Amino acid sequence: MDIRGLPDLDRRLAGCRACPRLVAWREEVARTKRAAFADWTYWGRPVPGFGPPDARLLIIGLAPAAHGGNRTGRMFTGDRSGDVLYRAMYDVGLASQPTSVSAGDGLELYGVRVTAPVHCAPPANKPTPEERDTCRHWLVRELGLLRPTLRAVVVLGAFGWQAALPAFAEAGWTVPRPRPAFAHGTRVRLDGPDGSHGPDGPEGLDLFGCFHVSQRNTFTGRLTPEMLREVLRTAADAAGLGDPVARKTR
Repeated sequence: MDIRGLPDLDRRLAGCRACPRLVAWREEVARTKRAAFADWTYWGRPVPGFGPPDARLLIIGLAPAAHGGNRTGRMFTGDRSGDVLYRAMYDVGLASQPTSVSAGDGLELYGVRVTAPVHCAPPANKPTPEERDTCRHWLVRELGLLRPTLRAVVVLGAFGWQAALPAFAEAGWTVPRPRPAFAHGTRVRLDGPDGSHGPDGPEGLDLFGCFHVSQRNTFTGRLTPEMLREVLRTAADAAGLGDPVARKTR
């Protein structure tokens, strides 16, 4: 498949029908809707990543929420998890506004892109390992397109971590052996295939682990706003995004 840039990737991704269970679920949710969103026309398709094509920082989640990204067509938009994530991104200077309610709300991200290893809303928020693996090639291609500028990645949750490591390996970065375990606040360096950072291999990446912004974690205090902001600040610095004012000019 000849992909010409992130807009082309996003367009092709939105037409994917590779996983029958996910296709059936996302389309059923889009038909039946939730009462609070009865007047919405649901997106009901795979949800592309969101953010500039020259992002230096990437945030990887799990999958779109049935009545969040599956409704709005934008990652982490229109659900409680997104409320927490984008508020924290705004607080550290990575987003133009603290809320994310619809694809047309004017939100801009500064030097950061948000994506997921699974692009369709799964039943009970639980994609199967087979669905995760089937969807991986989209993340691999996205990483390849971001490669010239990408310098740091934040992975939200253990599922995303397990899905992302093979994608980084396929995209050309060297993942340590044994594979590093997920933990909140962990930091792992990924180098190019030969350890170089030159034109013949990907630039090095700093990979950060962070508890997922799920309601289960944020309501119980397992992940607090300050914990999330601290990971985002550290990752933004590792990506070379500078201070919050400077980030808004990138």
